[in-house]
Amino acid sequence: MAVAPPEAGAETGGGSAGPRRSLRRRLGGSVVFLVLAALFFLPWWTLFASGAHWPFPVFLAGTVVFAAGLVSFPFLMAAGHGRRRADRAARIADSTLGVVWVLFTWSALGGLLHLVLVGLDIGGADRARVIALAVAVVSAGLLAWGHHEAMRVPRVKRMDVRLARLGGGLDGTRVVVLADTHYGPIDRAGWSARVAEAVNALDADVVVHAGDIADGTPAQRREQSAPLGTVRSRLARVYVTGNHEYFGEAQGWLDRMAELGWEPLHNRHVVVERGGDSLVLAGVDDVTADSSGLAGHSANLLGALAGADPDRPVLLVAHQPKYVAQAAAAGIDLQVSGHTHGGQIWPFNFLVRIDQPVVHGLSRHGERTQLYTSRGAGFWGPPFRVFAPSEITLLTLRSA
Repeated sequence: MAVAPPEAGAETGGGSAGPRRSLRRRLGGSVVFLVLAALFFLPWWTLFASGAHWPFPVFLAGTVVFAAGLVSFPFLMAAGHGRRRADRAARIADSTLGVVWVLFTWSALGGLLHLVLVGLDIGGADRARVIALAVAVVSAGLLAWGHHEAMRVPRVKRMDVRLARLGGGLDGTRVVVLADTHYGPIDRAGWSARVAEAVNALDADVVVHAGDIADGTPAQRREQSAPLGTVRSRLARVYVTGNHEYFGEAQGWLDRMAELGWEPLHNRHVVVERGGDSLVLAGVDDVTADSSGLAGHSANLLGALAGADPDRPVLLVAHQPKYVAQAAAAGIDLQVSGHTHGGQIWPFNFLVRIDQPVVHGLSRHGERTQLYTSRGAGFWGPPFRVFAPSEITLLTLRSA
């Protein structure tokens, strides 16, 4: 982020803004380093230095691997997700982050188990080594399973949603929700094609893409996004931006989806009709659009609903579940969202819950508004999903 130069007259007090920003950056960098150090240190300690008494070559090899990972990780992340967008660096950094997170989690649990066994005087001299082996085996198993879950075509989750204002002619309307495809450094063009086939097999009336289409620009991810052009629906295919679009040409993604035949709901709505009844499909930009600096981009619900019949039911597409506060205040009938990935790698779902009102599933907010939060089809960063399976969602709308 560019830092504005100090204004004239800064010597009277305004000149302190620059040092404050510099201090905040240093503090932020220190916090990030301490978190990274903890993520790498605890697994190293549990596996190699907690009294397991491995032969010295094993201890040395493990220490070198963890030290090299800690030192190289920030540079790989910067190269992979910074301005260079080097996919190879991103793949290595993202995979490292996933492996270390799983090892950290189960090392922490292993440490708690160690304390319990010490208190019960169970295990003796081999206790630390047994725990180290258990942590390694469990982590390796979860990573292998989690990678398979991340790379597979998502399972279909089916759910009926009853809307009090939905007309009888629209009873049984099939809405397929696709979210968080995250086309990225790992080339998943084949996966994308299979996902499109799975969506088409659901015979949808409406298909929704709830944002975070990709990590990268439309030009970078053109081949991976191309299968979205084959997705079929009877009434509409609509799309809104997620927060990741604002890291890689949000307007370009709106244009790309229009090119593929989708209806970009860039703070606007469309109306679909069946059996003499109508449903308003509205969409807003992601909440991060407000701070993106991109002209004409913001989360604008009033603009999205401008001209819509207030007596008609509204299905709102908003990438982040926390937008439901505005939706409920406006009397929206149903909001569909993604963003959370269901936590993606347990126990990250507990951290997600701090920022979002819901991690996944159907919830009610206020007297009228319901929210469906999808776990998403793809993954961000680490190519793993642990206890947070991906999904393609089929919502069948039912009238009261």
